[in-house]
Amino acid sequence: MGYVMGFQQVDSANVADVGGKGAHLGELSRIEGVRVPEGFCVTTEAFRRVVAGVSSIDAQLDVLSRVEADDRAAIRTLSADVRRVIEGLELPDDLVAAIGESLARLGEEASYAVRSSATAEDLPTASFAGQQDSFLNVVGLEEILRHVRRCWASLFTERAVTYRCRNGFDHRKIRMAVVVQRMVFPDAAGILFTADPVTSNRKIATVEAGWGLGEALVSGLVAGDVYTVRDDQVVTAAIATKQRSVQAAPEGGTQDAPIEPGRQTQPTLTDAQVLRLVRLGRRIEAHFGRPQDIEWCLAGDDFHIVQSRPITTLFPVPATDDQEKHVYVSVGHQQMMTDAMKPLGLSLWQLTTPAPMHEAGGRLFVDVAPVLATSAGRTRLLETFGKADPLVRDALQSVLDRGDLVRTLPDEDSGTAPVADPPAPIETDPAIVTELIQHSEASVATLRREIRDLSGPALLDFILADIAELKRVLFDPRSLQVIMAGMEATWWLNDRLEAWLGEKNAADTLTQSVPHNVTSEMGLALLDVADTIRPHADVVAFLNRLADEGREGDGFLDELAGLTGGREAHDAIRGYLDEYGMRCAGEIDITRTRWSENPATLVPAILGNIKNFEPGAGERRFEQGREEARRKEQELLTRLRALPDGEQKAEETKRMIDRVRAFAGYREYPKYGMVSRYFIYKQALLREADHLVRSGTLRAKEDIFFLRFNELREVVRTNSVDAELIRERREAFRSYEALTPPRILTSDGEVITARYRRDDAPPGALAGLPVSAGTVEGRARVVLDMAQADLEAGDILVTAYTDPSWTPLFVAVAGLVTEVGGLMTHGAVIAREYGLPAVVGVDQATRLIQDGQRIRVHGTDGYVEILD
Repeated sequence: MGYVMGFQQVDSANVADVGGKGAHLGELSRIEGVRVPEGFCVTTEAFRRVVAGVSSIDAQLDVLSRVEADDRAAIRTLSADVRRVIEGLELPDDLVAAIGESLARLGEEASYAVRSSATAEDLPTASFAGQQDSFLNVVGLEEILRHVRRCWASLFTERAVTYRCRNGFDHRKIRMAVVVQRMVFPDAAGILFTADPVTSNRKIATVEAGWGLGEALVSGLVAGDVYTVRDDQVVTAAIATKQRSVQAAPEGGTQDAPIEPGRQTQPTLTDAQVLRLVRLGRRIEAHFGRPQDIEWCLAGDDFHIVQSRPITTLFPVPATDDQEKHVYVSVGHQQMMTDAMKPLGLSLWQLTTPAPMHEAGGRLFVDVAPVLATSAGRTRLLETFGKADPLVRDALQSVLDRGDLVRTLPDEDSGTAPVADPPAPIETDPAIVTELIQHSEASVATLRREIRDLSGPALLDFILADIAELKRVLFDPRSLQVIMAGMEATWWLNDRLEAWLGEKNAADTLTQSVPHNVTSEMGLALLDVADTIRPHADVVAFLNRLADEGREGDGFLDELAGLTGGREAHDAIRGYLDEYGMRCAGEIDITRTRWSENPATLVPAILGNIKNFEPGAGERRFEQGREEARRKEQELLTRLRALPDGEQKAEETKRMIDRVRAFAGYREYPKYGMVSRYFIYKQALLREADHLVRSGTLRAKEDIFFLRFNELREVVRTNSVDAELIRERREAFRSYEALTPPRILTSDGEVITARYRRDDAPPGALAGLPVSAGTVEGRARVVLDMAQADLEAGDILVTAYTDPSWTPLFVAVAGLVTEVGGLMTHGAVIAREYGLPAVVGVDQATRLIQDGQRIRVHGTDGYVEILD
């Protein structure tokens, strides 16, 4: 590779040579009908020769690589030092000659745009838009050489360094190419998004346009005209008042210029021009295979394309092989796991669930369009989500109200399976729950025994066959009957007692400390672990050092043996892990690290319990909850008996209270059984992965996480793997981690937004779903990683979502606020059992509430007030 490559020599295979922007311009120049101004690229080889070998820069980058992304002062100082050195570098004669020759071919006296093109820029997973610099209207070889150095230096602007830190890119591995492109002096310029940047709808294109150079729009100097196009028609046109423009300056560079009054409100483009531009954009989008953010300019009546990059903020759309309309509901929002999942986790979950699930962005979705197509299906689905997640219900109602996304069919002609009927009634018998738990435990014990000595293809075949047993236990009809009976009793109590007594959410108190709730028992059991450790000062000091150092893994358990009280502490923690060690955050993804694999995750919670509670708190907490429920029951029954027909109402209510207390706790058990089984699978698969590493088939055991289950079966069978596929999956997963999944997504890629339709909250309050009654005021602790939690008594936990693994933190807080959740999700169930006021489904709670702020949680009415 030389120092200079013309656009005609460049395509997508040359990203390492000419960076993302250069490679895209090479590809654009090959698309029929797309005009790209001529130019060439100064390659990364030139950068490597001139910049990468300078020892003073290497030393500065070593320091910069150790700086945290939020240390703005250090980044500002260090990056300025690097830029200063680069801009003063001498260019070798052969590089100067190569640039000069390319310039002469295009016309040395012409004006050029000199643009940065980093190797981590305009990528499908990270656009780096605006992170490096571009310079316009540069004339003459000397000025172009100077601006090439400035482009190199812009690799180390404060914003570029910070962006790389936050997105995990190594400063020393990124190279900079420079694009030198003939200037077009346009009448108008702007940006074309081939998907709507607000709604993400792939069928809608958005054009922004203004007079002069596009820098006026990009820099925010002016607001441009905005046109939206769908089905080759301009559907909206918002014409701005455009008072300023950016024009080429006679001496080089650009200047801000006023627009004469008569043109300020004149449309920049005609409808015909808008449609012609969008058609060009669709051609470019088809070439690259994904929606594009395109910079264009209009000279005379000719459109020139000067840049195109992927729109990286769009959530991917599930792939289908039909032209039907689909409405996808997020599975993660129902499972309290909105993080991206690795391929092995996705595929195992799909093997477990009976519902067909569609994959996009490392998440799973269920297509509800067939159910919405029938009146019976619509009624049942809206009723279900109305209780579970009002935001999903509101979004689905919006879809139905629009009438353009869902076909309406007679129930008998839907061509799809009907919505499942509710399970048959079941008698209120606590023995049923005991029997179900015993059957699940026996099944898991059998699995543990039978899988122990299996390996190779026999292991994978066994796991696949055992998933049928997992589904048999998980979807046992009696299990569903018990869960639904408990939920329906809860709804009955809340509805009737509010109607009869004006008592809102009465079941929240009545369900405190119910038996057989494995998740709430898990939180209280960690209080018992704290009781064992608390008397031993050396152990407590050791665990505090461990937390301060941020150590991971399980090695610390062996170190405990040498401390006074260490053996007791070791046995208490190990006993807890034997019972609950298969749990972790995001536990429905088999690839996530379990507590047994990294017990250090639990140390902050154990230390918090030691600090915040007295001995015996676990048992007292349970008894207090049970007594509170008993007192509430007696109070309600007494009040009911004083009403007309009071004895009958009290009798019905008592029957429902007995029912909810017999069955409500079991709601948490099936997932516990499933996760127990998943962990056994995982341990066996990792043993097999170890064999594959020793045989040279895999580079690391964790490579299996980036294979789907059936792909892994084939790897085990053949001892052969596609290493490039694993690398691509790793990169894709990292990009998916940065995306926020929508609750509702259509096959057009449109994210359907929703809101709480209510006016009972005070101005400025954050609306949500009330899931656990009561009002509490306290300090907000915004926690996104359980292992980083530092909680004190009276704090209110604010987080994105909680699954069962977060329960150990619930015992230490006074209230709960989450961004995701529903009435019967795990966090809501445990909050009620512990008597914590809780509001879930508070959109952007972790951004709108600052850590340390004082807030008031209204768990009965469903809103949060920020008090300072």
